[in-house]
Amino acid sequence: MLSPLAEAVGARLATVYGGVGYHQQKQALRKGVDVLIACPGRLEDLLTQGDVELGQVRWAVLDEADRMADMGFLPAVRRLLDRVGPDRQVLLFSATLDGDVDVLVKRYLTDPARHEVAGTVESTGDVTHLWWRTTRDERTSLTAALVKAYAPAVVFCRTRHGADRVCRRLEAAGVTAAPVHGSRSQPQRDRAIAAFAGGSVDALVATDVAARGIHIDGVGVVVHFDPPGEAKDYTHRSGRTGRAGADGVVVTLVTPEVASDVASLQRQLGHPGRTVEPDLASLPVAPPRPKVASSTPAGTARSPRGAERGRGQGRGQRTVGKASPGSGGNRAATKPAGALGSRSTASPRRSQASSRRAGS
Repeated sequence: MLSPLAEAVGARLATVYGGVGYHQQKQALRKGVDVLIACPGRLEDLLTQGDVELGQVRWAVLDEADRMADMGFLPAVRRLLDRVGPDRQVLLFSATLDGDVDVLVKRYLTDPARHEVAGTVESTGDVTHLWWRTTRDERTSLTAALVKAYAPAVVFCRTRHGADRVCRRLEAAGVTAAPVHGSRSQPQRDRAIAAFAGGSVDALVATDVAARGIHIDGVGVVVHFDPPGEAKDYTHRSGRTGRAGADGVVVTLVTPEVASDVASLQRQLGHPGRTVEPDLASLPVAPPRPKVASSTPAGTARSPRGAERGRGQGRGQRTVGKASPGSGGNRAATKPAGALGSRSTASPRRSQASSRRAGS
């Protein structure tokens, strides 16, 4: 996404991330770069090996701070920010600015300038949220029917093995599917996303690693094959549909084993007592959909060192504070996104911690 901007101003750009070899990344660094986009783990490795020096960095941008907190990367982030020179501008983007993320705000930002970005009517579509009572054995056939009606689709599972198993079962049911999770190599994930974006795969079957970092317009349905554990996870997963003004459907499959947990989740979301029997005939008619377009650059949608407790934004928005799918009927909308900013502890320039719409 930054490549056209960098090319326009003559800036040299490089990316470093795990899951691939070091050779090409080190070659790019040896040539010198003006903008480095990095995952914390790989950047720390390169620092240790002497391939990177951060003392002269003037701008430090921390994106997806809440996700890094959820996946245990904040200690690495703090070590990296401590290596950045004192005369720097810091910008922090996050869906939430509380808890562990707030530690970063207090330590690295002074006099924060907060920015909140609300979605527009044109950027948010209507999303129908349904909770279907079912059995474990019926889940695959229901999911296959939903994908056939609303593809392209994203299907969420709790575990990596579960995602692989659901992929195989969907394929047997006549649905083309590809898995995306922490046990897949980066090239495998890139190929799966490219196939999905190109229309040759009807469904991505993912763990929460795909709830954030993959920004795809045109997803017709999100299926929670395994219900999420928290309201925030539900919002982030469900945000894969209803993007760029398109309508969408979100279906959570509720088996007897998880009914109690789902009831608690529904109360958090403001959807109490809405679990009903499956009724495919009552679903909205899916409009003709254009070819899926993905804004995910190569090297994104990674699960840092195999962590699978991902978080993500709801309906393409990042929200400061608690995000909610809303209430009223079966349709829901997230709250506007927010942002925060501050003055760097050792710099006269203002630093900003911000929350913005994903994919914008």
